[in-house]
Amino acid sequence: MSAPYLLIIFLFLLVGPAALTLAREPHSISFRSPDLYPEGLAWDPSAQHFLVGSLRDRTVAAVSDAGVVDTLISDPSLPVNVTVLGLAVDSINHRLLAVIHATDPLPHFNALAAYDLRSRKRLFLSLLPSDEATAGTRQTANDVAVDFRGNAYVTNSIGNYIWKVNVAGEASIFSRSRAFTAHPVDHDSPFSYCGLNGIAYVSKGYLLVVQSNTGKMFKVDEDNGTARQVLLSEDLTLADGIAIRGDGVVLVVSQNKLRFLKSSDSWGEGVIFDKVDLDVERFPTSVAVGAEDRVYVLYGHVLEAVMGNSGREVFGIEEVRSKKESGEENVWVFVLVGLGLAYFLFWRFQMGQLVKNLDKKTN
Repeated sequence: MSAPYLLIIFLFLLVGPAALTLAREPHSISFRSPDLYPEGLAWDPSAQHFLVGSLRDRTVAAVSDAGVVDTLISDPSLPVNVTVLGLAVDSINHRLLAVIHATDPLPHFNALAAYDLRSRKRLFLSLLPSDEATAGTRQTANDVAVDFRGNAYVTNSIGNYIWKVNVAGEASIFSRSRAFTAHPVDHDSPFSYCGLNGIAYVSKGYLLVVQSNTGKMFKVDEDNGTARQVLLSEDLTLADGIAIRGDGVVLVVSQNKLRFLKSSDSWGEGVIFDKVDLDVERFPTSVAVGAEDRVYVLYGHVLEAVMGNSGREVFGIEEVRSKKESGEENVWVFVLVGLGLAYFLFWRFQMGQLVKNLDKKTN
């Protein structure tokens, strides 16, 4: 087989999957579970399904790509009416980590539960301690991230600090950095009470955490808990969940937008390179990275639950794509195809000239 034909085959193999990805519609999952009202979302890569918590029940549900719902965890030993908020999958230790919270008018309760993903049995339930400054006051355990050693990090949205729970379930206050309280809060905002919120672990040895009521992002050292603000091109208004894609792109979801961020200096500074509008009425709260680095947002309608409504049965998990990234991919697909076609036509022209010359010599 000649080199030009090999080139055409190579370009087809290279461009084909990208072209199919671009042509495919974003994946949308509609799932039914009455009164679930999920706030937290995680992806389990080993089981290839999503995990969601519940504002109304002591459960964690698994949701397949087709929207089939299975109750993965049901823990009646937890206090009545607690909320299951942030979720994280510890793939190395085959565990699910779930933030458990209850507040007024219920007895206050903040804990991290760990469950074995194979047996579905609870491994520990760690109560999260208050510091002296906030003892006896309302606190809110919100989101969780896990490092490669099995240490979990849980944000406190009211106290503006971070707990640490080691692999054995021993809990402590990890970071009370002054950076977390260095910025003014808009007290006219209905969510002014919500400070530190989404948290994600970066394999280079630090955490990224976002703050809802200031729109700031912080980089937190995993060894000593020191934190400093990440300098961004603009604030992350009403930031909620955060996730990190395999290529290092950071994703931050708010009530109305999903923001795509990147950094060239390990998050000393960062830039928001794209913003995608979301469905405000469905109240997105969490973002997760699923199979093939696809980005998904959870529509859990949790504001309805907070307002005391009930009866909703259908919720959603939807893939969200960056239009700017898709545009760049389109350009490269056309460039590669164009180069291959140009080379093939040039080869055909050369072969045509060679045949003509041979004919002349023969005649």
